[in-house]
Order: sequence, then structure tokens, then C-alpha cells
Amino acid sequence: MKKKSVLDLKRISQEEFKRVEKISLTVILDNVRSLNNIGSVFRTADAFRVECIYLCGITATPPHTDIHKTALGAEDSVDWVYFQDTYEAVDNLLAAGYEVYAIEQVEGSISLTDIKLDKNKKYAVVLGNEVKGVQQSVVDKCTGSIEIPQFGTKHSLNVSVTAGLVIWDFFKQLGI
Repeated sequence: MKKKSVLDLKRISQEEFKRVEKISLTVILDNVRSLNNIGSVFRTADAFRVECIYLCGITATPPHTDIHKTALGAEDSVDWVYFQDTYEAVDNLLAAGYEVYAIEQVEGSISLTDIKLDKNKKYAVVLGNEVKGVQQSVVDKCTGSIEIPQFGTKHSLNVSVTAGLVIWDFFKQLGI
């Protein structure tokens, strides 16, 4: 087996990325502290053609060297919007007809393995702060909550890992 070169991968340009169809998913980062996590979410969002990222609260915005370190330019291809208040971002998406899910461990959450998505609907997911998770007021505003099943000793995953799992699962169901 020969590793593929960058040319073998035949990736689209940033200009083409702006024009191509995206999956009906917006990712909301609720007070995410780590610039590396933010960059990783951008890179995953680029890989699976996420519609937009909402950066909220203390979440840093591009351009920033440390975001770029992990995003590797995806911060330039994926559309993003900044909101001072995550609650306001969720409110705007709900008003625009999105179903908004907190990715959080809450009573009555839906397992990521059980979520059934409709290609005719628009979705958003809220990923929370590395320590505190998604704010309770934001969870209360959401359509529902999705929980990633875990079977080890830890009670949570890194936010960028969580984003990867959730975005991939949404991509598999919503596809392009």
C-alpha cells in the first residue's frame, strides 16, 4: 500500500468549498477556552462540509495563530459568526427553523446512537466549555440533548473529540 499524496487526494480549493453544498448543520461553541480545540473543530467542520460555526462568549475567533495551528486554514474555508451570548445564538437558530441540540449529559437525553435525522430539516449542535460543559440556560433553550455513550471511568470527552464524533454521525445521516 502506497500512501496517497496531497495531489492524489484531489481536495477542493477554499473558493470551491464556499460554493459547494454543505450538510444542514451549524456547530455552536459555548465558551470553549482552548484555541487548539477551536481549531480542531474548524478542521473537522471543513472535512465534513459543516454549514457554519457559531463562536460564543469567551470562544476566540480567527484570525489567531493558535487556532490556525490546528485548523490549518479551515478557519478560512468554514463560515463562522461570533455571538457574545450563546443563548442569543441558539434563539436565532430556533427562530430560523433549526432543531438545536446540546451535546450534554442531561436527564432525558437521546443517545447519539439513537438519533434519527431528517435530511429536510436544519440542525445545530451546542458544544460546551471544557470544564463546565454547555450552560444550563442554553440546555434549557435547546430542542433536546444528545449524549455520547461512554463505557470507561471518565465522565466526559475532549470537546474537539466530541465534535468529531457528532459531526461524523450527522454527516453519515445528512450526507451530501
